[in-house]
Amino acid sequence: MGIKAALPKYEIYSYYVMLCLAVFWATSWIFEVSNSNINRKAFKTSVKPSYFGRKMDTSDFEWMMWFSTFRAHILFALSGHVLFAKICSMLAPQYRSLVYMVYGVLAVWTSMGWTYVTLILSHCILLYSISLVKIRWLCFVTGLCTLATFKCEPFLSWEAGFVQGDFELRHVLFYGGCGFTIMRCMSFALENCEKKDGNYNILELLKYNFYLPFFYFGPIMTFDKFYVQVNRSDLTRKDGELWNISLHGLIHLGVVIVVDVLFHFMYILTIPTDMKLLKHLSDWALVGLAYFNLVYDWVKAAVMFGVITTVAKLDHMDPPKPPKCITMLYMFAETHFDRGIHEWLCKYVYDYLGGKHENVLEELVATLCTYGITILWLGPCEVVLFWAFFNCFGLNFELWTTKFFSMEPFVSLEMAMSEATSRRIRAVFNTFNFWCIVLYNTVALNSLDFSKLVAKRLLLKGFPITTILVMFVTYCLVQVIKERERKQALIDDPDPLPPAPPLNAAAAPPASATTTPAAQPAAEPNKEKAE
Repeated sequence: MGIKAALPKYEIYSYYVMLCLAVFWATSWIFEVSNSNINRKAFKTSVKPSYFGRKMDTSDFEWMMWFSTFRAHILFALSGHVLFAKICSMLAPQYRSLVYMVYGVLAVWTSMGWTYVTLILSHCILLYSISLVKIRWLCFVTGLCTLATFKCEPFLSWEAGFVQGDFELRHVLFYGGCGFTIMRCMSFALENCEKKDGNYNILELLKYNFYLPFFYFGPIMTFDKFYVQVNRSDLTRKDGELWNISLHGLIHLGVVIVVDVLFHFMYILTIPTDMKLLKHLSDWALVGLAYFNLVYDWVKAAVMFGVITTVAKLDHMDPPKPPKCITMLYMFAETHFDRGIHEWLCKYVYDYLGGKHENVLEELVATLCTYGITILWLGPCEVVLFWAFFNCFGLNFELWTTKFFSMEPFVSLEMAMSEATSRRIRAVFNTFNFWCIVLYNTVALNSLDFSKLVAKRLLLKGFPITTILVMFVTYCLVQVIKERERKQALIDDPDPLPPAPPLNAAAAPPASATTTPAAQPAAEPNKEKAE
């Protein structure tokens, strides 16, 4: 049935009420656990004194790095970029891409040293040289082999020696800058292979790679999009565009403040690391922890990328959008936490190999290659391998299920029922899919032991009461998501209005008054059916 299938309003409102009550109930459990274990010995390393006379959960290094420890350094570098970019856009807009590159090189040089810049340039020159051959598979092999050197010894130690100084953040900047550089260079090489006449200049690659807002932390914008946007001559803004950019910046600031406050009252990141404590928690507290950890990871990605993309929008760029929230997901095909990497993989691997994603064998090859590259990007280890296997299986299982239920007698059964009933039945299946997504991704975000404990409580120890209640609440969530998708579909593709009657229809005399039955033309059945 179509995405525009509607349910009664009272039913949708009841789903909203049940969902809100469940979220508040799970939150109260987590707040109680955090409050009663604030001085727990296992929490000493990650729960530290802070504002409000309370202790704060500081276990997420990335969040603390961005918005606490190195906040001033990051803001200083990005503010300098905005200032020089604005001056250049006013005085010499045709050279703005060159100014971006020069400022980026100087910023990287200042923070990491000239030897690190030399290392980055060597990778750029290597992949640029390979791209001149215009052999797609050779560009891929070279790029992946280069990426692998940052994941295995002795190459890793040798390349890490190019970093100078004792700057505390240098290890994070080293891996971020090198990893994103390789992915950007591969995008450039693959786009150069597709270029029909001649080759792109190596200066375009350097402009692309040393654009400072994207250099260390991403997101990745494919070269074809970056090249068009950074060389655009028309720098006029739409009405209200600058206001929207400022509003998004303020929203990100507000989210940072809200998350910081919540970290003083809910230790959602520290609690999953204490297995002894987890075994004594209620089922609702465990389920809430798994869900909130995924929501937090999305919030973190959305805010960190949001800060960077706000700067990029000031440069008249159209950067990748924030990732889709886990609260709005129930399909593996839409699951991602970094839209830049997601678009990169889809463009060059998944869609390229999978075609229309209708053939089972092609889909299997496409997903295996996609997750193979993802494993290399994240770094091969036990947790990443488990995460990749489960998500790859989930993505393929969705296609197998779709193929199976597209056969008879299922098609005839669905056609015989109403659209609302079909939507409810599909939501039941999506409910189980949602929890597969949650459990599979908590493997990477928390640990395999935490995922196993949540699954055991949800499906075995908590059966049937916890299982039924949680699945019913999840069913309400899926219906809320589907309702949002329905409204968006009506906006994007509104239903056509019925044709208006002709203006002279009311004034025309009835046919029976002017024409005898014998003189009336015979009805054309095909024309009548078409009308």
